[in-house]
Amino acid sequence: MSGLPRERALPWVLLLLLSGLQPLVTQASNCPLDENWLDQEDIAVYLPLTVEFALHAFNQQSRDQHAYRLVSTLNSRKDQDDPKMVFSMKLLLGRTTCGKFEEDIDNCPFQESPELNNTLTCFFTVSTKPWLTQFELLNKTCSEGYP
Repeated sequence: MSGLPRERALPWVLLLLLSGLQPLVTQASNCPLDENWLDQEDIAVYLPLTVEFALHAFNQQSRDQHAYRLVSTLNSRKDQDDPKMVFSMKLLLGRTTCGKFEEDIDNCPFQESPELNNTLTCFFTVSTKPWLTQFELLNKTCSEGYP
């Protein structure tokens, strides 16, 4: 007889769970796509390519013989969408021990020197059609150290 109450309770529990989940499924299927969510998706897909271009352009234009590479992305946003995407990003860059024309800068160690400031905080604005691999650096502003 101890199995009988469990058998009766199980259908009720399933019915409660199913009826509780039904409104959530209905609400989610009727929600319009959030434009901010689409921007976040574009950022996730296209920002890494844009950051790579900005770092390459920075190293090419820099008077420093050493290469800089990304320490972290401090802030980023997609500003425009038609006909090109425009990304604005604030990046923390670190000076490496490698020369700026070496091939494998991504694996180069950062310089660690107490007498030199080896970090830059840079704000880049890049216009891009990454699906065509077209990039244009619109703005670059850098300052020494952490923000």
